[in-house]
Amino acid sequence: MNQINIQYYKTKVGEFILGSFDSKLCMLDWRYRRMRTTIDNRIRNGLKAEYVERGDQIIDKAIEQLDEYLRGDRNRFDIPLLMVGTAFQKSVWNALMEVPYGLTSTYLQLAENVNNKKAVRAVAGANGANAISLIIPCHRIIGSNGELVGYAGGLPVKKRLLELEQSGNKQYHFNWELEQGM
Repeated sequence: MNQINIQYYKTKVGEFILGSFDSKLCMLDWRYRRMRTTIDNRIRNGLKAEYVERGDQIIDKAIEQLDEYLRGDRNRFDIPLLMVGTAFQKSVWNALMEVPYGLTSTYLQLAENVNNKKAVRAVAGANGANAISLIIPCHRIIGSNGELVGYAGGLPVKKRLLELEQSGNKQYHFNWELEQGM
């Protein structure tokens, strides 16, 4: 049986589960999210593999880049990715990666970017099924009215990630403890 190396990693924004398969990152997701079982099943079935809790070079590199991003020291990731999903989901995830750091887009714009402007709900569903958070920046998608909508990491975290990116200031530091009541 093939194996997906996974590792749990706590940050100030929440706990992640990272996964790698065949020297590519296939998961950087919120450990405690509503769709956890659905996403885990899709990845395991899609790769015909089981999770094994074990780190590796790809996971180490992802953690290093994740930490740099959260400090405001990185605005692009350069980790090989393995997207596990339908052709439509992958088209949406690729379109998400075109949304520049520091900017936001809408579900409607994302649907237009995948040449299917009538598929706003399907695009929103694919956005929500993203298992490679931050690198595939689903947090940059907001409602057409400018409101923050749905995010696997929670809306307070989404707001802070957007503030980090929009500040353009490497000295920007979150006050997570106050924000999250820790």
